[in-house]
Amino acid sequence: MQDITTKAEPVEGVLSQKNREETFPLSRYSAYIGLDVHKDSIAVATADGEIFSPPQYWGEIPNEPKSVRKLACRLKEKYSDKVLFCYEAGPCGYVLYRQLVEMGHDCVVVAPSLVPKNPGDRIKNDRRDSLKLAQMLRAGSLAPVWVPDTQQEAVRDLVRARQDMVKQRHAARQQLNAYLLRRGCSWSGKSRWTRAHYNWLESVVLAHRLQQVVLQEYINAVKEADRRVSEVSKQIDVARERWSLAPVVEALVALRGIDKLSATVLMAELGDISRFHKPEQLFSYVGLVPTEHSSGARRHQGRITRTGNKHARSMLVECAWGYRFPARRTKHLRQKAKDASEYAQQVSWTAQKRLCGRYLKMSMAGKDTKVITVAIARELLGFVWDIVCHEMRAINEAA
Repeated sequence: MQDITTKAEPVEGVLSQKNREETFPLSRYSAYIGLDVHKDSIAVATADGEIFSPPQYWGEIPNEPKSVRKLACRLKEKYSDKVLFCYEAGPCGYVLYRQLVEMGHDCVVVAPSLVPKNPGDRIKNDRRDSLKLAQMLRAGSLAPVWVPDTQQEAVRDLVRARQDMVKQRHAARQQLNAYLLRRGCSWSGKSRWTRAHYNWLESVVLAHRLQQVVLQEYINAVKEADRRVSEVSKQIDVARERWSLAPVVEALVALRGIDKLSATVLMAELGDISRFHKPEQLFSYVGLVPTEHSSGARRHQGRITRTGNKHARSMLVECAWGYRFPARRTKHLRQKAKDASEYAQQVSWTAQKRLCGRYLKMSMAGKDTKVITVAIARELLGFVWDIVCHEMRAINEAA
């Protein structure tokens, strides 16, 4: 089952004919099962191995482990050979995928955005969706996505929880600032949310007793949000030490603009990116390549596609801002890269020279700073891919 998900090119849209034959050999399976998964129900359709036989609608079952197990047993009795299940990635996660794999069946999770659609099709329901999945799966026209293991998914859930709590903290701080502004109070110091700033907040006296209560509640909300972010950050540090990709995180810290937290976010969201054969595939997977609408001699490129993993993309753009300064090997950069491998440190210095110079060149050409930063983020991802591939080879050789 492992080669089904790793041989596919999830960034290239519909698979090429060669990849279809390698990933979905028609002679290997006697039936292809399309599952339209919802919270309470699963619509099931089957397509026989005969390429010209129309798919059949099986019916609808409850989305429960017992019902799924019963369905798999009935399909196994009907088809003596192996069957291949598929469903679209969505809010229901990978619970169904792991249950089917544990039962000994092959299953793929496909990208919903890459499922072929007819422009004139105006009817959509669960029955038609499951029939389409079964038929497209048999034809090899679906793009499987990479399914993380339980440890990888747990780390990813942890870093996403921190991002949600950072957003909640930002909202709490905005509410407090807006309330003080309405009351005519403003902070005259240099930096907010420091000890001096909190001392000033506690010393603010408002005209009415109820207003003072409201102010204190806003302050408590900000402090509670700070505590939650700090607690989750500590949990991330503990989880990183026991993580199988911890050596890769240490190597990525050598890059300018990337610390342990941002490296953990990238590896948690993208996983082992050495599965991409070329960095261009990774660029497309993250959505950092420009859109294009060309025809004949006319070629037009627009903004980036912004497809794929938005968490990793936003983190890369945030890290890319560090390259707006000249390339230097400062004491801070040397200190944070001390645990990285020699190869990672060499790549880091190469990345600095190229990306800092490219930022300066594009800036002198009059490009917008946001456009420059996105371009730097795309190239930075290429250096990340290089380091990860080298470190994963070293880990595999050591094992």
